Amino acid sequence: MGLLTNRKVLLGVSGSIAAYKSAHLVRELVRNGAEVQVVMTEAAKDFVTPLTLGTLSGKPVFSRFIERENELYGTWNNHVEMGLWADLMLVAPASSNTLAKMASGASDNLLTAVYMSAKCPVFVAPAMDLDMYANGATSQNIELLSERGVHVLDSPHGELASGLTGKGRMEEPEVIVQQLEAYFKAQQPLYGRKVLVNAGPTHEHIDPVRFLGNNSSGRMGVALAQAAFRLGANVTLVLGPTLAALDLSNLTVLRVVSAEQMWQAMEGDYADADLIICSAAVSDFTPKTTFAQKAKKGSKATLDHIELVETRDILASLGAVKRPEQKLVGFALETENGPENAQQKLLKKKADAIVLNILSGVSGFEHATNAVEVFFPATTPVTFPLQSKEFLGESLMKLFVKQWFTK
Repeated sequence: MGLLTNRKVLLGVSGSIAAYKSAHLVRELVRNGAEVQVVMTEAAKDFVTPLTLGTLSGKPVFSRFIERENELYGTWNNHVEMGLWADLMLVAPASSNTLAKMASGASDNLLTAVYMSAKCPVFVAPAMDLDMYANGATSQNIELLSERGVHVLDSPHGELASGLTGKGRMEEPEVIVQQLEAYFKAQQPLYGRKVLVNAGPTHEHIDPVRFLGNNSSGRMGVALAQAAFRLGANVTLVLGPTLAALDLSNLTVLRVVSAEQMWQAMEGDYADADLIICSAAVSDFTPKTTFAQKAKKGSKATLDHIELVETRDILASLGAVKRPEQKLVGFALETENGPENAQQKLLKKKADAIVLNILSGVSGFEHATNAVEVFFPATTPVTFPLQSKEFLGESLMKLFVKQWFTK
């Protein structure tokens, strides 16, 4: 899920040769999770069909105030309801004629009437030939719309349909989607914040092919990282060796193997982090000696025992050096006396919160679901019942925002 997931987007398509890009744009918006309703002018139908845009959006395309079933009866397309429905309106391409109507308040077609009724942020992506774009009337209309709060996506320099080269072409769909995501990101409570998360297991090698480890998939930590991204943060994920299919898009990912490597990665990034979440299942012990070659049965390298030493306690190490304004969250998995041990860990490791995994046959390692209890200093624990790790990650991040980052 990204920043456009479940966003309701009104896409206005006006009469410009660049309307051929609107099909790609609808596809990009839908692929990024948006719900798209297309409204097009009659002139736009000369360049792209309603069938194409309706098929890609999964919704009927509207272009008239009244859709005639016959000479006597028709269906009213309520422009006011559409304007209230949307989280965002985007006019792309926005022809010089449509920009002029928007600037003057003319609403003689459904698209401009929807614009006049819109209560959401409005974006326009101008598209016209070089001289039309440079004309003073167009410049004034764009300036006026901008003064009224309309977000104008600048037209890039490039080759135009006329064969000329200059400004006037519609911005590419992928870039438009990135700009819309950037807008929504800037509205989120963690915008400008840096979040550092570790996740997954660590492997402590005995020899090149054998190791001490655990069954952690890293799914919980990745869910937290993605939730932090959707709340506007720049997120770095330090990920141990896992083969689970994880969505790592939008994240800066540092891959590590051992507990020491995980510590080094965390140490290198923690100083700039506003929120640090230690969800990884870090090995408590590592072999004192690592064999350079595979230890074989019956050879002199056969082991009667493996001498282990404790690994670095990453959570405690970060707790010892974190600044007062930084927030540190640790995870705990206990098989007995869970709440008592979580409270002790909260104080001993100088964390700001401890998330206690409630281990069961359907939660914890290798499961898609989890149930947890969150402990804060001097406040009542917060319990989250069994749910998907993705949903839980969203719930936990919203709890942390409410606790520490709400202005």
